[in-house]
Amino acid sequence: MSAPAIDRLGQARDAAAREAWSEAYELLRAHDAHPSRALTADDLMTLADAAWWSGHVDESVAARLRAHAAYVAGGDHRGAGLASWWLHHEYKGLGRPAAAAGWLHRAHHHLDDLPPCPEQCFVAWTDAEEATARGDRASALAAIRRMTGPAVRSGGPDLLALSRQAEASVLLAQGRRAEGFAQLDEAMRAVTAGELSGMFTGLLYCLAIDLCMRSADLARAVEWTNAAMEWCSPPWTGRRPAEPPPLGVTPSGENPFRGVCRAHRVAVLDLLGAWALAEAEARQACREVSVDCLEAAAAAYYTAGDVQRRQGRLEEAAVSYAHAHELGRIPQPGLALLRLAQGRVEAAVAGVGLALACDSGHDLLGRARLLAARTEVALAVGDVPGAAGAAAELEVLAGDVPLLRAMADTARGAVALAESRPEPARRLLRRALGGWLGLGVPYEAARVRVRLAAAGARGELSAARAVFERLGAVPTPVVGMRSAGARGSPPARAKPRAWGRVGTTDPRPAGARGSRS
Repeated sequence: MSAPAIDRLGQARDAAAREAWSEAYELLRAHDAHPSRALTADDLMTLADAAWWSGHVDESVAARLRAHAAYVAGGDHRGAGLASWWLHHEYKGLGRPAAAAGWLHRAHHHLDDLPPCPEQCFVAWTDAEEATARGDRASALAAIRRMTGPAVRSGGPDLLALSRQAEASVLLAQGRRAEGFAQLDEAMRAVTAGELSGMFTGLLYCLAIDLCMRSADLARAVEWTNAAMEWCSPPWTGRRPAEPPPLGVTPSGENPFRGVCRAHRVAVLDLLGAWALAEAEARQACREVSVDCLEAAAAAYYTAGDVQRRQGRLEEAAVSYAHAHELGRIPQPGLALLRLAQGRVEAAVAGVGLALACDSGHDLLGRARLLAARTEVALAVGDVPGAAGAAAELEVLAGDVPLLRAMADTARGAVALAESRPEPARRLLRRALGGWLGLGVPYEAARVRVRLAAAGARGELSAARAVFERLGAVPTPVVGMRSAGARGSPPARAKPRAWGRVGTTDPRPAGARGSRS
């Protein structure tokens, strides 16, 4: 290569080291386009990273495929194994599970017979995540042990933090909350201290927030969501486009993690009762997510549907749930509660029942929400024994976790009220109200106040009404009604608003999904 070409390649490598990804992308792409020049396997991996950060996911995959071939040609199994794992990760995000599985197998092929090395940590992390998801605790712990040693010996903060997150996930799945959150807090200490690379900072934020939500730790979810949004929203130095990009297209120069972090924030805002902001943020998240993170858009659509349903905007809620479903998310229990509000009680019963039957139990909060909805639907159709069974399972699930405890007390209090046992109902509902108020979840607190009023505490009704009015929520009946619309819920307030029609902007087939987190 000529001296100027070598100098430009050095500039590209320096830009990548500074995480100036747009600069690195332009320099490496220009160098790679010259017919007489070639990038090394390591440079191709850097080009893949730079392309991803610059919003060119297809070019990222193409560069990584070339890097893998170059590593293989050079007999570098460690490099080939790492490239294989990243291809697994990217194909999984793109909703191509067969291709992802093939590249994970190839990563094992390259790395399994080598002496312990840092590259093996990535494969072990994936093995631990997959084992945890299928409930195989022994395999998950074995994978963590394979990961921890090389991570510690590497001395790299990225791998150390990732290994702690993986161990936290396994411990929390086993119900060992104190140990699990201690590991997660240590991993996040490294994140917030700025010790990690940009890729692992974003990855750890997403993993931590998701883990906190699944484990029903609202306080940590709020804290990490706020920190993540601050990290991925630096001052904008360029001009934003006049029109937002279509779903799955990240503008060049934007942080690709921003849409995913914003989608997590939507779920937190929904619980905290900031519904107008939650819906606006959901709309923005669907504009920002990259093509390999569309699962985040599905989550944002689903939460927007919940807001619209509770405000009586039933047609809009149906559209939002449909978008979530198109992107691969089963929109339950929201869809079942929507059917209940529409008076379609058989569909409501069938929907929540099927969702419970198919639930893996990996998502603690998700399971609890299904059981709470099953209790509500059963009471609405007069199935008090069915409601009692769901509430009893929720009670066992809740333990001493504040968010789950508030849900369980609410469900059991509603059942006691339906069974004409006002004294136990008031006791459980008072405890539930204290729980929801302590957590700062106004909508659920207001619903408990309505039930307390039905149990004889009439003074609670005006307080509930004030919250419903502030949120724009449609009050629902207490118990024993055939549907949530039995007390004259108003019709949908507005026609559905299209904000990112999946069928025209999503570059993947309906049902495909994935997430970098």
